[in-house]
Amino acid sequence: MTPDATRDAGLARLADFVPRAGRAYAAERNTDRGPQDRSNVSTLSPWVRHRLVTEREVVEAVLQRHSLDAAGKFVQEVYWRTYWKGWLELRPSVWARYAASVAPTFDALSVADRATYNAAITGTTGIEGFDDWARELVELGYLHNHARMWFASIWIFTLRLPWQLGADFFLRHLLDGDPASNTLSWRWVAGLQTVGKTYLATADNIARYTDGRFRPRGLATVAHAVDDDAAVPPAGPAPVPEPLPRATRVALLLHEDDLHAESLPTLPPEVTVVGVALMRAISWARSP
Repeated sequence: MTPDATRDAGLARLADFVPRAGRAYAAERNTDRGPQDRSNVSTLSPWVRHRLVTEREVVEAVLQRHSLDAAGKFVQEVYWRTYWKGWLELRPSVWARYAASVAPTFDALSVADRATYNAAITGTTGIEGFDDWARELVELGYLHNHARMWFASIWIFTLRLPWQLGADFFLRHLLDGDPASNTLSWRWVAGLQTVGKTYLATADNIARYTDGRFRPRGLATVAHAVDDDAAVPPAGPAPVPEPLPRATRVALLLHEDDLHAESLPTLPPEVTVVGVALMRAISWARSP
């Protein structure tokens, strides 16, 4: 997370964006103006991803200012994130299979493919736009949503690199890197999520939605779905939460997927210790 990784900073960003969350957002959201100008999108995703600000708070704040008709496109984007989370929660084997595939997929790269991979993650492929996004991702931990789609398409269909390694590259660097949204979006571009439906990045589309900043040459002209012999599994049962302890004094352990303890069900009257587990390190702070 950034130095602004606080709930107050997220709520301030939300308040700043709300006036532009209606028709202006719908008209301008697809344009990637570069890291110097993100005024056409919310950039709330790092706070929402870690639940420092919740999806419900975001939608309620927007609908207090705009009608659903005016803000419908923004609300849909928030609900896409919620949908991806629920979809993967009901099909955990998709995540497990992806996570287990990353290391062996990397080990199986040929010498030539490993050189291409290294060029891709360092932004030295020579592909205009793609290289800029690779460097932007590593340096800033963020990419415009449209740029993420273009990047994934070029990675898979032009560079012909495994989608799993691209998803891993994103997940390791994105401040808003979410297992569900990230994994399933890469699968969608590759033609695995909606089976057979792929996303093809084109020079004209990139030029149009970067205000002419980029018009890459040599992109793939076809996008055949990636072969995968594993069928999309049916939805399983929703996980059943454990009941809260009946003790009057408890320790509360937070983790980076949910840092919004205020939205938990009613806690016992005295939380004596709060633990925070981040990046495999645990820090402890006694409550006053």
